[in-house]
Amino acid sequence: MRKIVSALVVLVMALAVAAVAAESGSMTLKPGDQVYVCNCGTGCPCDSMANRASKCTCDKPMVQGTVKQVGEGTATVLVGGEERSFKTAGKYACNCGPGCTCGSISQKPGKCACGKDMAEVKAN
Repeated sequence: MRKIVSALVVLVMALAVAAVAAESGSMTLKPGDQVYVCNCGTGCPCDSMANRASKCTCDKPMVQGTVKQVGEGTATVLVGGEERSFKTAGKYACNCGPGCTCGSISQKPGKCACGKDMAEVKAN
């Protein structure tokens, strides 16, 4: 019986952590970090970022870039020799559950790097 109760407690806590991740919708980055970003250009409204390769929410392949600078709510990422600014807090975030490490955020709805639907970030 203790094992069942313990398993249920762990499950509830893991679900709560996943819900908090979807509510925060932000990436914590530092210079030198590798991150995958939308490569549609500066005018693309999806502004997608993830910890692993996938497609951005506008359905284009994401490319790996290097974080050069982090500011208040933004990160400058070197992509193909060009520095581009991305928001580090998304309107949508990965909601794929406990143990997921894709870290997808976007300004538009779509699929996260895990293939699940992204969840709208709850306002604090």
